[in-house]
Amino acid sequence: MANIDINLNEKPARRKRRISSLWQLPIAFAVSFIWMESVFRISVYKTLFNAGIIYSTLFAVVTALLFALFSTFAKNKKVNFGIATGLLSVIYVLFGVQLIYYYVFKVPISAYSFGTPGQVIEFMNIILISIWENLFILILLALPLVLFCIFGRKRINLKRTPLQAKAILAAALIVSYLFTLLCLVISGNGPASAKTVYFNANVPYIAQQKLGVITNMRLDFQRLFFGFEEKTEFPEDPDFSEDPLPGSDAESSSAPSSSVIEYGDNAMDIDFESLAAAATNSTLKGMHEYFGSLTPTKKNEKTGIFKDCNLIFITAESYSRYMIMYPELFPTLTKMATEGFEFTNFYNSSWPVSTTDGEYVACTGLIPKSGVRSFKLSADNYLPFVMGNQFAKIGYPTPRAYHNHTYTYYQRDKSHPNMGYIYKGYGNGLDVRKTWPESDLEMMQLTLPEYINEEKFHTYYMTVSGHQLYTFGGNYQAGRHKEEVAHLNLSDGCRAYLACNLELEYAMKYLIEELDKAGKLENTVFVISADHYPYGLSVEDHSAFVGHPIDETFELFKSSLIIWKPGMAHEVIDDPISSLDIIPTISNLFGLEYDSRLLMGRDIFSDSEPLAIFQTRSWITEKCSYNAQTGEVKSFTGEEISDEYLARIKKTVANKFKYSPLILDNDYYAKVLK
Repeated sequence: MANIDINLNEKPARRKRRISSLWQLPIAFAVSFIWMESVFRISVYKTLFNAGIIYSTLFAVVTALLFALFSTFAKNKKVNFGIATGLLSVIYVLFGVQLIYYYVFKVPISAYSFGTPGQVIEFMNIILISIWENLFILILLALPLVLFCIFGRKRINLKRTPLQAKAILAAALIVSYLFTLLCLVISGNGPASAKTVYFNANVPYIAQQKLGVITNMRLDFQRLFFGFEEKTEFPEDPDFSEDPLPGSDAESSSAPSSSVIEYGDNAMDIDFESLAAAATNSTLKGMHEYFGSLTPTKKNEKTGIFKDCNLIFITAESYSRYMIMYPELFPTLTKMATEGFEFTNFYNSSWPVSTTDGEYVACTGLIPKSGVRSFKLSADNYLPFVMGNQFAKIGYPTPRAYHNHTYTYYQRDKSHPNMGYIYKGYGNGLDVRKTWPESDLEMMQLTLPEYINEEKFHTYYMTVSGHQLYTFGGNYQAGRHKEEVAHLNLSDGCRAYLACNLELEYAMKYLIEELDKAGKLENTVFVISADHYPYGLSVEDHSAFVGHPIDETFELFKSSLIIWKPGMAHEVIDDPISSLDIIPTISNLFGLEYDSRLLMGRDIFSDSEPLAIFQTRSWITEKCSYNAQTGEVKSFTGEEISDEYLARIKKTVANKFKYSPLILDNDYYAKVLK
């Protein structure tokens, strides 16, 4: 068996053995990959038999053939065994890393994150606990590697294959890849179909489910190094000839009544037509044409109602509506969430890089780019619509930003000064006691004296006390407040979650009391939202809070948004809204100059169509919800939802996911405004 050349004169049995030995290594790789994909799918997604297993199996075969070619080039059998073992080890590590990362953060790890290991080290205690809890799954994933190391050298042909054999493997590789692509093409053109996430959209959260771990990681690395621009065409959907206008409802537009007050547009003087005509870059030309085609939202009766007020803007770690369910524990937050604007249908989608992407959405009104850390990359961009730069522009002295964890984490030391803030965190002038997590209350006590005596101020906080682990031993703040939640008939996870977030409650109580003493409270607006839902809780814990098995497509991300000023009238807003709407809404309420066409959200109080968008490309409007992963449409009005309506909203959502990353990549605001 030193040679796998095919000799037509040799005996059929010997020829059969020679040819069969050619397929031993590809089969070993394929079985290994299919096993790991199956174990991962069952452990993470709690299912095996769906469309995803088909595509992950097909791609496993393609990868197996490719690896078999790489592993039989050396003359020395031991070298080939080493190459094959090394490749299989790399795949195992990728699966192991994805498993642990998903269990900790509930999203796939990106290729970009492999270049920032320091960010992971600070959560090593959480990671080690997750490794221990998933040790059996890690062992199951390692089984093919272990068996290959024990039996591979003796049982599998690892000798160098001649040219004819390589040609056979290469032909099989090409045929299997083309067949897999054909299967993808016929899978449909929905926003979350296997075809879409492979060819047209960068959605690692869906790609991992639809295509498998190996293919998702390959696409992620490929797009990181070679770039990728989303496409928005879905040929099976009708009425894609025109883009919808965000400031209007294409199905119910009517001429304005003579009694309607015309407030004007939230738009700036940008000649998109001239910019498009002068553009030599096709991407920029397309962007000018797209944004120029949009209708800006209208100013309204809420425009400028907070003009000249102070603003305390907070992205609160894992804050949620669950706290408001316990007003006896959280009286301050409950008051703020229900006495001012009360938002009953607010959603806080998860994003590819958990906290920093959620903070990016809340601070910029843009959808983050998958596969990178958008906030870090934005540090070199012109950001005219973020609150720090907006308030500095109108004369508020020294807008400040604070974070009570390591100041360099997620490179906030670069992104936050670029938003116009004097920025302090732990290790950079904010000397909070070093615990895990640190105290939100202590952060407020240390920082309030720095701005409370200013005539007008704007301050931004990113809190950390509500971070997982939700155990009384793994979260210092939860341990401090354990007795305060001991009476609750809830799981330890639920009680620990509420306990650690009491630090946020006491922090808000402190700010309100001290501002009141200083005579500054009545002129101060508070805006509070979360970076993401509390993914450190189990699905069972979420279900316990809401009192029924929680819907993991929409309900899991339903949250609380606070926009509160003491003494303001109570108003209930039932429209579906999301974190993307925060920046345009604040800008309108404070009467700031901004262009509504250049943000991905909408002013909540405008007459534009409400739209809550999720990472999965699912969405909610006044009329219905659309689950992009299943294609399910749920009508809220009882009426049948037309194909034209669905197509229009799908395209709106697709365009937002396409053009928002292009704003980041091309420093677009600088090109049209600076």
